[in-house]
Amino acid sequence: MIPYGRQSIDEEDILAVTQVLRSDWLTTGPKVEEFEQAFAQYVGTKEAVAVSSGTAALHTAMYALGIRPGDEVIVPAMTFAATANCVMFQGGTPIFAGVHPETLLIDPEQVESKINSRTRAVIAVDYAGHPADYDRLRTITDKNGIALVADACHSLGARYKDRNAGTLADLNVFSFHPVKHITTGEGGMITTDHSKFAGRMRLFRNHGITTDHYQREATGTWYYEVVDLGFNYRITDIQCALGLSQLKKMPDFLTKRRQIVARYDKLFANSQNLRPIKPKENVSHAFHLYVIAIEFDAIGKTREQVFKLLRQSGIGVNVHYIPVHLHPYYQKVLGTAPGDCPTAEMMYKKILSLPIHPKMTEAQVDEVAEKMLRVIDQ
Repeated sequence: MIPYGRQSIDEEDILAVTQVLRSDWLTTGPKVEEFEQAFAQYVGTKEAVAVSSGTAALHTAMYALGIRPGDEVIVPAMTFAATANCVMFQGGTPIFAGVHPETLLIDPEQVESKINSRTRAVIAVDYAGHPADYDRLRTITDKNGIALVADACHSLGARYKDRNAGTLADLNVFSFHPVKHITTGEGGMITTDHSKFAGRMRLFRNHGITTDHYQREATGTWYYEVVDLGFNYRITDIQCALGLSQLKKMPDFLTKRRQIVARYDKLFANSQNLRPIKPKENVSHAFHLYVIAIEFDAIGKTREQVFKLLRQSGIGVNVHYIPVHLHPYYQKVLGTAPGDCPTAEMMYKKILSLPIHPKMTEAQVDEVAEKMLRVIDQ
């Protein structure tokens, strides 16, 4: 099976982890701050706060903004559930906005139409690694005095115009799951230029306690205070050592992903039955996913049939995503229903994600494309 995504681990990564395993600090130690500083420097922000997962990073961002019951946060319908769940964790209400059919990115016009007196923030998702329309979104959020959050879990290494992903919003959230651009096993990061937000997030990830064990050890004290209700969203030194090693490989990882995309695009250029979700001219795409839209009615097969045939032939296709408002939980709790976000629902019925990760060979890319074309063009 050629998986749609997977980690790329080498001996340098393994050595970095084993060195920490032989050290005095496995968690809340010096590697955490080292990873934060290196990551902030990579994206170009003043602050970076590391946590235990991308979901934890989203939740931590909502805490930093002070989201609470009665508040609304606008999110795209086409995303992973965590983008909306994080609002619910704080007692807020996610409001689902539609997406552009060409990019599956949140539609700024839809965002603007959904803002009211209860709106506190907008979360834009950089779907598949394509940065959202941040200039337009920033104009909207500034005009209404609300926060802009980037769910950049797909877009590490991407650029919007002349700016890096990670610098485009008030708070920018990343994931280090094994299928992402770099991995720490599980892990996440929030980047920002606002020191107040960074301080609140560091408090929140450590139970709402003013200092962590490493800080108390350094100052020779046992005393600490719980000043707010936080969570244990700490990340380990083991994970951060891996993250530091992986971060050095980002240029190579990005180059390989873009080479795979160029090869796919060439192989699919003459197909009448599929359309890759392509980037706009003003962005440098990070290609976490390679997503195609297929006219299933035209080929006389259902997506379920195509999915099954490809999986049986060893191609690990996937679907990203079921629109969040269609999940039973949200229909039950918020009363969402089919028809709420018609463009997202229409595109959901057409899309498949094909394998893309840095360890793929040209032969594997060719195999994926050949089997894909055989299934849909015959």
